[in-house]
Amino acid sequence: MDHSSQQLEQRDQHSPSGPKRSRITLWVILSLLGIMIAGAGGAFLYVWSSLQPASSGDVQRVEIPRGTSANKVADLLEEQGIIKNAFIFKYYLRFNNQGAHFQAGLYELNPGMDKDAIIAKLNAGDTVAAETIRFTIPEGFTVLQIADKLAADKLIDKQKFLELAATKKTWGGAEAVLSIPDIDTLHQRLEGYMFPETYEMKKGSTEEDIIKRMVTQLDLKLASLPEGWQDVLEEKGLTVHEVLTIASLVEREVVVDAERALVAGVIYNRINDGMPLQIDATVQYSLDKPKERLYEKDLLIDSPYNTYKVSGLPPGPIANPSIDSIIAAIYPEETEYFFYVTKKDGSQTHLFAKTYKEHLKNIDKSNAAAG
Repeated sequence: MDHSSQQLEQRDQHSPSGPKRSRITLWVILSLLGIMIAGAGGAFLYVWSSLQPASSGDVQRVEIPRGTSANKVADLLEEQGIIKNAFIFKYYLRFNNQGAHFQAGLYELNPGMDKDAIIAKLNAGDTVAAETIRFTIPEGFTVLQIADKLAADKLIDKQKFLELAATKKTWGGAEAVLSIPDIDTLHQRLEGYMFPETYEMKKGSTEEDIIKRMVTQLDLKLASLPEGWQDVLEEKGLTVHEVLTIASLVEREVVVDAERALVAGVIYNRINDGMPLQIDATVQYSLDKPKERLYEKDLLIDSPYNTYKVSGLPPGPIANPSIDSIIAAIYPEETEYFFYVTKKDGSQTHLFAKTYKEHLKNIDKSNAAAG
């Protein structure tokens, strides 16, 4: 090695650039670590702060619709000031495996509630009772009478209600209404399908909500019938629509429960024998306004519902029958009677006859009882 090379090597060994470079590298690393720690601290502080209770405030009512996702619930809670940050709350739910069991309903929640208390309340379905409306539809009411009653109670717009009842809708999952025939002679499309009962529904329910509830209730009542009732209909060669029609005739003709199946038996006898039913209630249904007493001229009214002029059943029900009348229509009493007349003694029962001659005698007995 020559002299100049030795001098160069010695200069390199004593040069300060090596240690200085190391110090710079260490400083950079420490600076980066400091930034990362500060960033992590800031992020932690942000998350921690976002999960703290919101500022206290008045109780808020939060409506969670059925089928609402946990993420959407978080958004609703932030919108109403129950939580601070929906974005962070969503991740908190996910991290803790929460949100899958939130229940729909109306909740009262306080801004300032702890996040876990909110979650617990939503999981438990700790809802408040919603304001409701309550109404009773008497057995045997027609669609028009139902509309009049609900309108008088200020629960519906009568015109809108009747227009909806006349539309050819399937009404969600309702099944019985599917048996309604597509014919133009029906006076009211949903006649017989709006089950008469006492209902309690959410305040603010629309005309469509009310109709849907009533036709769905008929499905529930039919489901409660004795097992095999549909087989009975098939054996008789009848549809659900025809049975409801018979049931409506029974409903409007009978007051005393013990006579329902007996009157149903008379109806079947007349149909099977080819006799016109000649039921006054069908004439009343044909009139614009029912009368307390029918006259001979009323029996001549030109209507597909006038069973004095048309044979067999009318096009559809003439009222909305009770479950007792429906049962009577499915399981009529076997009888040899073809006629009946109302007793005029105030008992609201009937005199039954096998022949027209006997029937005339019963009419005389009834009139005599009235005197």
